Amino acid sequence: MKNILVSGASSILGYGILRSLRKAGKNVRLIGTTIYADSVAQYFCDVFEKAPLTNDPGYIDWLLKTIAKHHVDLIIPGIEVDVYKWVEHLPALEKNGVKALLNNRDLILLCKDKWSFHEKLTEMNTPYVIDTSLKSDFDALVDKFGLPFLLKPRRGFGSKGIVIIDSNETFSKHQHAIGPLLMAQPLIGNEDEEFTTSAFCDGHGSYFASMTLKRRLSKSGFTEKAEVVTMDEIQRALVMLCAYFKPIGPTNFQFRKHDGALKLLEINPRISSSTSIRTAFGYNECNMALEYYLEGKKPTQPLIQKGRAVRYIEDLIFYENRNHL
Repeated sequence: MKNILVSGASSILGYGILRSLRKAGKNVRLIGTTIYADSVAQYFCDVFEKAPLTNDPGYIDWLLKTIAKHHVDLIIPGIEVDVYKWVEHLPALEKNGVKALLNNRDLILLCKDKWSFHEKLTEMNTPYVIDTSLKSDFDALVDKFGLPFLLKPRRGFGSKGIVIIDSNETFSKHQHAIGPLLMAQPLIGNEDEEFTTSAFCDGHGSYFASMTLKRRLSKSGFTEKAEVVTMDEIQRALVMLCAYFKPIGPTNFQFRKHDGALKLLEINPRISSSTSIRTAFGYNECNMALEYYLEGKKPTQPLIQKGRAVRYIEDLIFYENRNHL
């Protein structure tokens, strides 16, 4: 039996990973961790551990003790902040005999700052780059991008923190943050032309398998509705981007079409929040990761069913002596 620890288990990504691992039918013991003792996480794992905040000074010591306590074989981050914390302490983690589901270190650090990532995309002269600026002059940005345009956090995930600028009045409220915290971009396409692709990459410039969803985001920035699609232009983009950045393991690429051209919104060097949807259609990247990192088995392209998915709110009841869904 393998012991798998999933952090951020109360998040849509965290319990999505746990559900996907369970559906794989492997002989595994799932340890879920989260800062919320009363979360839904306990329903989806075999063992629950309440975690300190990732930025707590004692977090790494707690993680190492939890790994030793449960003889953990593989740790999987279910929240983005853990990706950045774990990669800083990878030698200490590996010294304890655990494998961490982490991507290419250089790519992780690059994607932490979206401006740095933009500069690297510009350097590689890819057609998928979105014009971006750190200028804080309203008139210059209007000349460059037109109205409305957006201000996007240099650090963060999903659509959180994005501000739509439609007037000088709105702009002036955020002008001071452009450069250190925010960057300006034109509005690219629309929400009906957004795509999320997950690829299981080999670390040498290629990938073993991939799956694309045409998706619509919820207000919280996660995939709310999705449809399985196949697009040759996205496959061509993956070839170019993987060859340049050399990601390894599950990697998420987000695109939008703008005036008929494909543009890259961002790369998330981790499993994405739509992983449970992908699993339902036959693309279980969490099981691929388990087999790749613990068994040395290279993934192959699975047969993916066509269809669509809709996420909705449901009730999970915890009685005193049992759970009920």
